[in-house]
Amino acid sequence: MAGRLVEITFDAHLAERLSTPPADGVRFYWLGQAGFVLEMDGRRLVVDPYLSDSLAEKYRGTARPHMRMMPPPILPESCRGVDLVLSTHAHTDHMDPGTLPPLLKANPQAKLIAPRATRQQALDRSGTAEDRLILVDSFQTIEPFPGLAITATRAAHEALETDGAGHHRFLGYVFETDGLRIWHSGDCIPFDGLVEEVSPHAPDIVLLPVNGRRPELSQNSVPGNFTIDEAISIAGALGAHHLVAHHHGLFDFNTESAANIDAAAATSYETDVLRARVGICYEWREA
Repeated sequence: MAGRLVEITFDAHLAERLSTPPADGVRFYWLGQAGFVLEMDGRRLVVDPYLSDSLAEKYRGTARPHMRMMPPPILPESCRGVDLVLSTHAHTDHMDPGTLPPLLKANPQAKLIAPRATRQQALDRSGTAEDRLILVDSFQTIEPFPGLAITATRAAHEALETDGAGHHRFLGYVFETDGLRIWHSGDCIPFDGLVEEVSPHAPDIVLLPVNGRRPELSQNSVPGNFTIDEAISIAGALGAHHLVAHHHGLFDFNTESAANIDAAAATSYETDVLRARVGICYEWREA
């Protein structure tokens, strides 16, 4: 779709911007880690929100205490007018028991979308009723509202994993409205067939994690993601116009530096690379 993504700096607190219904058009905000608020077709979607200190409480006193490097840009209960909440997988920084219950309580109309393989975890961590839960699997497309389609893609974090019924544990989502497509890969590394799987969706914007992989973390059950160079390569292979690099700056043991992301962005010529930042509204402007 012809157009461009522009960065708009705002001084007001994010809660003020989310206190009223979304305007027409497409825009999004970064919540830290892999979390985003997407506004598309007059609907407000929240993807992978981690807005608590659940992991700091869980890992207090350990070698990796999971202390935040940045505060949450908004409280869960301050996210208003939310129509859908989506989790890509069941790791706590993507399906957070400290975020989902207050977020869903503040938005009683909202549904929770999660991988079918994580049904019980989604129910337990959200505290919501099953009739508010929408379960999806890879290659499935749903249309939760007229004019808004969401397609689940496979993700490898760091491997493709399925449950006993063959449902994928890790997913990404392609969001489409009015011919514009945004792909949130979920936590993922390159795997055979990834580009071929996503290419038919022709995403204009890709939201990709760039914290990379570290052997010492993988050996201790801390899976990694794309490196910034891998993310740029995949975005280029997909023909995406814009890449927003995320999953950085939250935990000091598992991040990528802003300097390295910006240096790689400066050498990208086929795809416009933006480092996800709080206090920025990313808005799509049609040509």
